[in-house]
Amino acid sequence: MSTAGLVKCVVWDLDNTLLRGTYLESLPDRPPADPGLASVAAELGRRGIVHAIATRNPPEAAEYAAQATGCVFVAAECGWGRKSEALARIAAGLDISVDTLAFVDDDPYERAEVGAALPGVRVLSPEDAAEAVGWPEFSPADVTEEARHRAGLYRQRHRRQQAEQAFAGTHEDFLRACQTEVTIAAAGPADVPRLHELSERTSQFNSAGHGLPAESLRALLGAPDTDVMTVRLRDRFADDGLVGGCVINRQDREWTVPLLMMSCRAIGRGVIDSLLTWLSGRAAGHGAAAVQVPCPVSERSVPLRLALARAGFRAAADQAASPGRPVSGRIVFRSDLGAPRPALPDWVTVPGEA
Repeated sequence: MSTAGLVKCVVWDLDNTLLRGTYLESLPDRPPADPGLASVAAELGRRGIVHAIATRNPPEAAEYAAQATGCVFVAAECGWGRKSEALARIAAGLDISVDTLAFVDDDPYERAEVGAALPGVRVLSPEDAAEAVGWPEFSPADVTEEARHRAGLYRQRHRRQQAEQAFAGTHEDFLRACQTEVTIAAAGPADVPRLHELSERTSQFNSAGHGLPAESLRALLGAPDTDVMTVRLRDRFADDGLVGGCVINRQDREWTVPLLMMSCRAIGRGVIDSLLTWLSGRAAGHGAAAVQVPCPVSERSVPLRLALARAGFRAAADQAASPGRPVSGRIVFRSDLGAPRPALPDWVTVPGEA
């Protein structure tokens, strides 16, 4: 069982796990919830860990489990396929890595199948899960307001995706129709716990490739030639709060961004592109010749590297990735600022800037 990193989502089996009994064999009666595991799920939910279901039952079983346990499930996979495939779909639907999942099932065969197919997943028996509240990977150091509302935000995200599927216009038109509002502003001391949480939880969009301690972030707030910025996001579906941020070193005529991070909930909503556009524009406005973003070279960082390329950042010629390059290295993406920069969308505001 892997122990690296924090769990973002627990995927539960139902029969003889979250439920005391087998759903289909109990009809017309239905098995009660397991009170101990329901209590564990509630406690993890208060810590910002969301829950999903992977069960060999009809969808009605997932609906019943939500009522019986009082738990909010952000995804449910109900069917007879492999549990590992169900977990992969859940992770993809939530835009998180499979190795941020935990899986709880009473059946040793199901646990073995998931463990073999997805070795990064924490595979737990119900007895393991009953003790998980004390384990470090289920115990974030800070529980922010955003974390407490994370399950509801994922539910709103699903409604937003359904609305976009039914929308006839362009993606940009949809963002405006959603009354999207992005605010980029300087960070203050009250933002440090959430920025630390983001640095720990983000993987696909984290240019540092690791978390940054809260005390380090706090020290950067007053450091010379350094800016710590926050990005907040809201629309007519939900207020997502603080979803991203960056640290900027303003030295000489080349600015360096040692940390750029974004929550997966903000991806596809124009936020990362807006932050990079603002960053280049601000640097150019202050006379900088270039902005560079060091970035890890790994499978996880592909979405970030694509976003940087889309925003006009290019890998340094002598550092370009090649088939023989180890995936554990780093690469510097650079944007030369001589060319005209695109304007920020009208739904982006930067307090204190014209």
